[in-house]
Amino acid sequence: MRTHPFPWRSHLLLITTLALATGACSKNKETAAPPPTPVTVATARSEDVPLSREWVGQTMGAVDIEIRARVPGWLNGIHFKEGTEVKKGALLYTIDTTELEQTVNEAKAKLAQAKTLLARAESDVNRYKPLAAAGAVSQRDLEDAVAMYDARKSEVEAAQAALRLAEVNLGYATITAPVDGLIGISAARVGDYVGRPPNPVILNTISRVDSIHVRFSITEQEYMELVRRRQAEPEAQQQPRELEMIFADGSVYPYKGRFVYAQRQVDAATGTLQLEASFPNPERTVRPGQFAKIRTIAEERKNAVVIPSRAIIDLQGQKMVYCVGDSNKVAMRRVVVGPQAGNQTVINEGVAAGDRVIVEGMQKVRPDAVVAPTEARTDSAAAGATH
Repeated sequence: MRTHPFPWRSHLLLITTLALATGACSKNKETAAPPPTPVTVATARSEDVPLSREWVGQTMGAVDIEIRARVPGWLNGIHFKEGTEVKKGALLYTIDTTELEQTVNEAKAKLAQAKTLLARAESDVNRYKPLAAAGAVSQRDLEDAVAMYDARKSEVEAAQAALRLAEVNLGYATITAPVDGLIGISAARVGDYVGRPPNPVILNTISRVDSIHVRFSITEQEYMELVRRRQAEPEAQQQPRELEMIFADGSVYPYKGRFVYAQRQVDAATGTLQLEASFPNPERTVRPGQFAKIRTIAEERKNAVVIPSRAIIDLQGQKMVYCVGDSNKVAMRRVVVGPQAGNQTVINEGVAAGDRVIVEGMQKVRPDAVVAPTEARTDSAAAGATH
């Protein structure tokens, strides 16, 4: 049997071949490209966007009237159920009339006394006139009698005025509802002395709530902006703006409102102008003192480019978006944003209608990366999917 003179050479060749093959496989594995990153994109749209404004306010009655004790005295009767509707003229409170009736009686007595003195003075004048004509009394005596008559006449008029005032004050002891409305909880109870500080003077408040008012404030800049837009509109298109009322729980009031008043001046301390809006309240469900936001369409931006707000990234104070090009390559763009409209944001610069922006998965991508985009569902489709 013949042996190979160099058997180790065969083994070395085999080992070298295996090493090269293994290295080539490893290199191929290292250079294989990773699969594209899946992302969700939305297409920028051009549309007319209504832009709304909101202001915080508080509700109040269409008429809020304070019920006051106009004369001091002991409260001896409350004649209504607190927190209910009352009719105009309904009896609300009665105040003890003992002292007031005494004042009326005293005024009557003084009037009677003044009338008696007036009658005597008139009698003196009538008696002195013929005597003065006959020279039986001096002209000076007649003039004194006439002067006394005039004085007594003035005393009667003063006594009559005092009696009328006493009777008016007596009438104030009976307090009735000045309007139909919702009355609150009484600030005084039977037996309290009212009508003179520190005792209660304002006993209650009646609010007319068939319509409800909301008082709120806008900034001076907003006011000037609204005025300029109003002036820029053709007169034929100028119509009262409808208002929406939003409650503290986020629900929207079903009835629309309108502006009714504006304060005459801007508050110099806050730089705001106070406005008041009115809303129908047929079911009487809205009460004074509720927190409410007022919302209205301030303007309509024509052919505005909008994208979902969630696509915008705040990077060191600059607004950025990831755009996906035709080859599904990612590019980061700086954008200039405008106002928000719901969950959409108006883009003034940086994105054009038809561009695709990433709305989900932007944390996993980098510029120039290739992605696998999936179109996001529209708001209506998403809403339909949840119901």
